[in-house]
Amino acid sequence: MSTTAEATAQLIYPPNVIANTSLMNVKFISSCFAGAAAGILGLENWSGFVLFLLSTLLTSACIYFINCRGKPSKYIHGGLLELINPGQDNAFTFVLVWTLFYGL
Repeated sequence: MSTTAEATAQLIYPPNVIANTSLMNVKFISSCFAGAAAGILGLENWSGFVLFLLSTLLTSACIYFINCRGKPSKYIHGGLLELINPGQDNAFTFVLVWTLFYGL
């Protein structure tokens, strides 16, 4: 078998994995900034989580229109649902930064 046939048969293409990792980093940084904003503004209870939801939706919309050009299933394995999903680690990061900045 030639190496090009093996490369096309690969299920995981390394450049795409690296690109998706950078998208996850953008979502992580967005949740950090949202947590800092919620803490500085002194938001409590549901209003802080609403800010997290809005920041997640805004970040996902920016990635959807700018990076994916309106076709997330072409670039992200899970499509739109994977793009909107904030992830458990980003939610925990938001709460951690929120409490840190609220306490300062």
